[in-house]
Amino acid sequence: MINSSVVGLGILLAAVSGLMNGTFTLPMRYLGRWSWENVWALFIVTSCLFMPLIMVLATVTNPLQLLSAASPHQEAIAVATGLAWGFGAIMFGQGVSAVGISMANTLVLAISASLGSFLPILILAPERLAQPQGRFIMLGTFVALVGMACCGYAGALRERHEKASPGAKREMVGVARPYGVGLLLCTGAGLLSALFNVGYSLSQGIIATAVAAGRSAFAGSNLIWWLVLAGGAVTNLCFCAYLFRKNSTWPKFRQAGALPLYGLAVLMGVLWGGSIFIYGSAAPKLGKLGPAIGWPLSLSVGLLTANFAGMVAGEWKFAPPTARRWMMIGLGVLWGAIGILGWSGTRG
Repeated sequence: MINSSVVGLGILLAAVSGLMNGTFTLPMRYLGRWSWENVWALFIVTSCLFMPLIMVLATVTNPLQLLSAASPHQEAIAVATGLAWGFGAIMFGQGVSAVGISMANTLVLAISASLGSFLPILILAPERLAQPQGRFIMLGTFVALVGMACCGYAGALRERHEKASPGAKREMVGVARPYGVGLLLCTGAGLLSALFNVGYSLSQGIIATAVAAGRSAFAGSNLIWWLVLAGGAVTNLCFCAYLFRKNSTWPKFRQAGALPLYGLAVLMGVLWGGSIFIYGSAAPKLGKLGPAIGWPLSLSVGLLTANFAGMVAGEWKFAPPTARRWMMIGLGVLWGAIGILGWSGTRG
């Protein structure tokens, strides 16, 4: 029997997660005084090391005892998928610098939403693909992809127009790259980012262990994120260390007047890290297929938010009317996808 109020709360939390995920890259537009590795290292330390530790200590009693009781195989999967996702996070951070907030989020979320929704169904309940709930989840994911494709086409039109127009001074952190390189980075980021939700899905036994020991499902989710994010932090911080040595950019942390830059980079980490833990609270409330429903729902809301943030930041200032129309169409289709995915959560 489905508790509609619990499902409704899960849908709301998934949407809040998407709002935070869609805005976390916005501060990157105002961090141009630092190099990319300065910003990204502080972001990763905040979101992948400090926040997971704080959440685990705040919600889980005797976390090490729980992990010792959980399946080592599932724990290894969580860490391994985190390490792989870390490469995707690096590509995403570089891709945002190359093509902007709107386009980077569109491409990455399109790929991640499709794989990150379909694969958990195959893992958690493949028999439901032929049932109404599974069909509506796949329909919602397909509609989301159509909306994302419209947004992507709008971004391509904008890019083509801007090449022939005088642009504003570049404020985005990181070096400028050819548009094609940016697209490749975002594609790789989307493929590897899907592993983030796959790792969460494959580690659901850790949640079951936590519940059996008298803890909440949210506490079990936080244990999973602790492992996944720790793995991702290793990959990201190793790459940042390489860039610090190569570019001699470590001293930039001691720049005069750098306090606001610290604040913006930490804000990025709080927004993104917060979105992950809120998603971890949302997924168990959406039933057995929570990761398959909540992931594309959260990413669709995140894409809407990211495109809005990109518009506010002036990324569409020089876009032609045709590009703006395609963007509006894409955003409208995404709202439809959000409705379908939200409704599918009540059908299990």
